[in-house]
Amino acid sequence: MRLAWFNIAHDRMRFVVTVLGIMCAVFLMVFQGSMLVGFLRAASKIIDSTDADIWIAGRGVPCFEFPVPIERRLAEIARGIPGVAESSQIATAQIQIRLPDGIRQQAILIGAEPQAGAQIPIPRLNGASGPLAPEALVVDRSNAELLEVNRVPMEVEANNLHARITGETSGFSSFIGSPYVFSSFDDAVKYLSLGPNETMFLLLRLKPGAKEKEVLSRLRARFPNVDVWTRAQFARRARWYWISKTGAGGAILMAALLGFFIGLAVVSQAVYATTMENIEEFATLKAIGASRRFVMLVILAQAAICGAAGYMLGTLITLPLVKFATVSIPWISTPLWLPLAALVPALGMCLLASVLSVRAALGVEPARVFRA
Repeated sequence: MRLAWFNIAHDRMRFVVTVLGIMCAVFLMVFQGSMLVGFLRAASKIIDSTDADIWIAGRGVPCFEFPVPIERRLAEIARGIPGVAESSQIATAQIQIRLPDGIRQQAILIGAEPQAGAQIPIPRLNGASGPLAPEALVVDRSNAELLEVNRVPMEVEANNLHARITGETSGFSSFIGSPYVFSSFDDAVKYLSLGPNETMFLLLRLKPGAKEKEVLSRLRARFPNVDVWTRAQFARRARWYWISKTGAGGAILMAALLGFFIGLAVVSQAVYATTMENIEEFATLKAIGASRRFVMLVILAQAAICGAAGYMLGTLITLPLVKFATVSIPWISTPLWLPLAALVPALGMCLLASVLSVRAALGVEPARVFRA
């Protein structure tokens, strides 16, 4: 390790450039990883926030944002299935919000019944446990500026019908451009012009002790014309749709891979140049009896030192930059395991980059040191 450090420290400028290259690669991997994790969480945020054990959706619905109407009477039938305790409904679709100054904005309205879950921000008159507020909307704070909501309450129109923005929530930033607004289910039916027998999602809670697989099988047999999913299954379906069918996930992954290959190229060049610059020293080592394993470990240690330094710097600059990015990308997320997970590809990148250097050092002839 000491010899490896001396080889690196001999040309400090090259070492600095190498570390900066690895730092940029780590930054790209962690930042893009944060984008991907946040994107996946946002894609299933509404689904994960409900208390439902089972979701019933129209046939072929890929995610929460693109529903189709289903018959509301399915809720009554579902409650008769053994193991089902209660049902609730959610409706969602694009609406047009008209502000007092006449400006119109597109938004995604989400109307839910109280049984859907306490985390869904349904507008109420008196706190979280009060009665539902009529003709009321709740917006996420991160989208308030986009909707030009500068005060609460604010009189607006939703699809040309009277509405009032009565409150704000947090944690429901939209990842597809159009902001989320929340209302009661009955108001959503009115704003979305749903028929009296139509809904979009049915949410079922199971009785204590009920076996989820058995209830799921009964529901699918009873309702062959709709899709029946557990909450986890529907959340995975939504995430997979947004990551694989829209191109967004592929773009994020490609950026992360780009960071890896940038680092690989930088480290390869630097470690190889360092090895060739010190090729006489490696010839001397072999001449005095150093084993091939020792020579290989010296080069790998050089790469590992560069990788560790670049990783630490990359992590230190990424975390505050990700936090700063939440101003414009509220859904970006960096779980604690993500920077740790980046350590493996960072070191792997450096060790892979040392392959050419290892071959050059092992191939040098010991007699070269005795030549004039």
